[in-house]
Amino acid sequence: MKLAVVGGGSTYTPELIDGFARLRDTLPIEELVLVDPAADRLELVGGLARRIFARQGHPGVIRTTSDVDAGIAGADAVLLQLRVGGQAARNQDETWPLDCGCVGQETTGAGGLAKALRTVPVVLDIAERVRRANPDAWIIDFTNPVGIVTRALLQAGHKAVGLCNVAIGFQRKFAKLLDVTPGEVHLDHVGLNHLTWELGVRLGGPDGENVLPRLIAEHGDAIAEDLHMPRPLVDRLGVVPSYYLRYYYQHDAVVSELRTKPSRAAQVAEMERELLQMYGDPTLDEKPALLAKRGGAFYSEAAVDLAASLLGGGGSPHQVVNTYNNGTLPFLPDDAVVEVQAAVDSKGARPLPVPALDPLYAGLIASVTAYEDLALEAALRGGRDRVFRALLAHPLIGQIEYADRLTDQLIAHNREHLAWA
Repeated sequence: MKLAVVGGGSTYTPELIDGFARLRDTLPIEELVLVDPAADRLELVGGLARRIFARQGHPGVIRTTSDVDAGIAGADAVLLQLRVGGQAARNQDETWPLDCGCVGQETTGAGGLAKALRTVPVVLDIAERVRRANPDAWIIDFTNPVGIVTRALLQAGHKAVGLCNVAIGFQRKFAKLLDVTPGEVHLDHVGLNHLTWELGVRLGGPDGENVLPRLIAEHGDAIAEDLHMPRPLVDRLGVVPSYYLRYYYQHDAVVSELRTKPSRAAQVAEMERELLQMYGDPTLDEKPALLAKRGGAFYSEAAVDLAASLLGGGGSPHQVVNTYNNGTLPFLPDDAVVEVQAAVDSKGARPLPVPALDPLYAGLIASVTAYEDLALEAALRGGRDRVFRALLAHPLIGQIEYADRLTDQLIAHNREHLAWA
């Protein structure tokens, strides 16, 4: 089995490598290729990756290359974890929207649109290369904004599934609170990427007992603290929103916070400098503790599970993924991409049925889906007017003056990445 990781020079990668090494019985990789244009980073990350494999006795071979075509040739699955423009572009995404009093964030609002516009053309180019090299290969997308990027891949006819670590993070935290194994926890996880709610927490599978009311009653303070949301909100909703709902439910408070502290991109850039120094230590043969602060917790377990199922191995039968709606949420088009529990095997991902949604959640999902439609159109076709329409449609913006100003700023800050600009 051969896997390729495009964006393999990311400081995330040792987390992924550690998962591949620990879970080698689930996903028996014979060859792993890390692909990245940043040769200096790739050398450091690749060296640590080989040492991790050696320490844990993994027999697989790890190669590195800056040549995408060479890296993906013969791959059974290709994982995408790109950041077009690097942390510098992310820092811009997180700062210039604040000038208009709007949230600055890399996956939602104006910053999220900027990232989509930079990313979708690059991902589609890579996907076409994968299709030419091996049309049977699966593409697993971890590149944000996952919902929009996955929809672009599926619309273009690629064998793709989107992946996010929010759901597996909840699963692990709830399992710890309940003192059970993660495999015993099934989430009624519903929504769009970075716009989801846990409507139920079931023990033993989709038909198991829903213990979410008990979880909230007994551990509501800890859950609310982890979300950075008030406990009374969690009690009143009776469900657990993802952390990203803060940007909607507490927008102005979040903007005030963001204006008074360094951007997350600046913090991550400093962590990356430290991590890359560590990775260069020839005696380091395990992922350093600092990596846990970088983000992407449990990404490796989720990626291994998904790849194993898609490649006909021993992955879990039900996993939270991003895939076509196909009637799952009846108020959305079939070709919208939703993030829900799905049955996953070598044929792909098929969403499981979900309960009828409260209008409080369905309304926001429908609104953000409309924005994602317009965002993808702007990413595929370009043009100032399409960017403006997407920003005007976004529920975190929605005003002509803001949409106009943000359109000009987005184009100015991203001109080098936008062929049409």
